[in-house]
Amino acid sequence: MRIGLAVLVVAYALSQFYRAFLAVLAPTLIDEIGATPEGLATASGLWFLVFAGMQIPVGWALDRVGPRWTAALLLALGGGGGAAVFAAAAGPGAVTWGMVLLGIGCSPVLMASYYIFARIYSPRVFATLAGAVIGLGSLGNIAAASPMAWAVEAFGWRETLWGLAAGSLAVAALIALTVRDPARVEGGARGGLLDLLRIRALWPILVLTAVSYAPSASLRGLWAGPYVGETFGADAITIGRVALMMGLAMIAGNFLYGPLDRLFGTRKWVVFGGNAICAASCLALALAPASGLVTATALLMIVGASGASYPAIVAHARAFAPAHLAGRGVTLANLFSIGGVGVMQLATGPVFETGADPVAGFQRLFLFYTALLAAGLVAYLFAEDRLD
Repeated sequence: MRIGLAVLVVAYALSQFYRAFLAVLAPTLIDEIGATPEGLATASGLWFLVFAGMQIPVGWALDRVGPRWTAALLLALGGGGGAAVFAAAAGPGAVTWGMVLLGIGCSPVLMASYYIFARIYSPRVFATLAGAVIGLGSLGNIAAASPMAWAVEAFGWRETLWGLAAGSLAVAALIALTVRDPARVEGGARGGLLDLLRIRALWPILVLTAVSYAPSASLRGLWAGPYVGETFGADAITIGRVALMMGLAMIAGNFLYGPLDRLFGTRKWVVFGGNAICAASCLALALAPASGLVTATALLMIVGASGASYPAIVAHARAFAPAHLAGRGVTLANLFSIGGVGVMQLATGPVFETGADPVAGFQRLFLFYTALLAAGLVAYLFAEDRLD
């Protein structure tokens, strides 16, 4: 099982890469195949929306089929196929379809490991294990920054994507060979998403889940590059470095959140405090979007670190889900999280859309994220705290 979990972490690193690499690739796609920032925002948003929509069948498959073949088959078909479609793109439409397929391929890999944790480990260590997977898997986020910029410069963006297609197929094969399914719950799978949604304690948690990941994921995955490029005149290498710094902060945040609930004896207020810091950082960027590259980078890093509350929020939601719905429980939280990113990503194009003053567009974008987090935090005040 340890080898299988390690392979799932590698698969999750691919997922992190695919959700973030457009930030570095955007200028090249705009120049070479006629893509636009708004169009790329739509493509990125569709990745998240398709990923979110897939959580419903993925949750069913985890409970009924198991994580092994669920993750292996979808990663092979969607991950390998999506990267190939992207590599062969002759125009913006193919990029969009490639991102849709990549969203399908990446949809089961994190949930496969979370399902295994939920079935064979104590709920008290779920957040720590979940954070560790995201922290290690976020090396893919790092690879989508400066290393991606270097690979595109050295080999070309199409060749790089063909290599990623082959790598996705190889990882899918390793999942099939190494992952072992946990024993079925006695009596088989019973119930579904409606049974979970009847648990009222989940509702305020799911509201914050829907908005908490959107600022860090959207900024790191797409808008950070155009922001520092348009506002400060940064070149591709500088954009890659800023993305790298934000990615490192996100990794640190994932490891930091994991043990804090046990350290402070509360899960709710750890999540609330971290997201409040994230909202304050977004507000600071909105109030002074052109205050300097160093300041902007520091604030983006704070957004990345404080916005990494996803493992703690999933653990909070998982604490209310019965064992026989473990797969659907973790995928429901993931549906709200990734679905929220997708919806907000699609909304960011119109929010940003501007004429001669891109700085004003980014200011609106940061205010948008601030308002989202503030609304989610108000709802989360009504959540019941639970560690077990």
